[in-house]
Amino acid sequence: MPKVAIARSAEGFVLRAGVEAYERGVAEPILIGDVDETRRIADERGLDISRFQTIHITDDEQAVTEAVRLFRDGEAQLIMKGLVSTATLLKAVLNKKTGVPHPSRILSHVGVFESPLDGRLMLMTDPGVNITPSLQRKVDILKNALDVARKLGIQSPRAAILAATEKINYPAMPATLDGDILTKMARQGEFGDARVLGPLSLDIAVSREAAATKRFDDPVAGNADILLTPNIEAGNILYKSLTTLSGCTMAAVVVGSQVPVVVPSRGDSDASKFHSIALASLLAHRSSV
Repeated sequence: MPKVAIARSAEGFVLRAGVEAYERGVAEPILIGDVDETRRIADERGLDISRFQTIHITDDEQAVTEAVRLFRDGEAQLIMKGLVSTATLLKAVLNKKTGVPHPSRILSHVGVFESPLDGRLMLMTDPGVNITPSLQRKVDILKNALDVARKLGIQSPRAAILAATEKINYPAMPATLDGDILTKMARQGEFGDARVLGPLSLDIAVSREAAATKRFDDPVAGNADILLTPNIEAGNILYKSLTTLSGCTMAAVVVGSQVPVVVPSRGDSDASKFHSIALASLLAHRSSV
């Protein structure tokens, strides 16, 4: 069973997800933080953490540095955020001397969910890391998402580059031009066997009926596996619309470094936190084989 280093661990929802992950054979937590406070919170919630390794560190930066060290030394296979900020954790991951950055990739946030329309497994990106990505950043974000899709067994992934309209409207809507350029890059083989289409409105990307009504005859239209949003605001709104209005359980990880990183939001459900650990565990396993 892979091990997940949790920094810092004195947080009830994260502990519950960690215990569930262990009980279901997904991952075994290593608890980094204030050990006494972690045990107190676990006892309050009836969680048995006696079987888990604990490391007493109360400083945020030291805790995330220790989590990264555990991965570098092969003692953990994934990392999860507890009571530290996402920025502090990702800074440690990206540290050129002590971290685990990827030599040619950027970090991006990928969410995986079941489509409320037809139950298909879908991905969305980037709701949590890149604020206003440039075209080159979108290339890298898309490559990260395609890598996740392939590791999930999606052959020839279909990616929709989202915008408010299918027509190029530049400079008023830069995302429309980015979508067109990414589509042309895909046709030239930049993304391997993936199908990429943009700019696309959300309804055409996910609804076969909407695609047919608007006469979009393309394998991506109505069948997108990946939704790439224009910026973090659009991505965050889509993410939370899916989880709050549609009731989707979202599994989300930060990818692009050598280690999958689970960065749960305070608003994420227990199920979402557990599924995020499961997703990170699967990605870690399929990166090592």
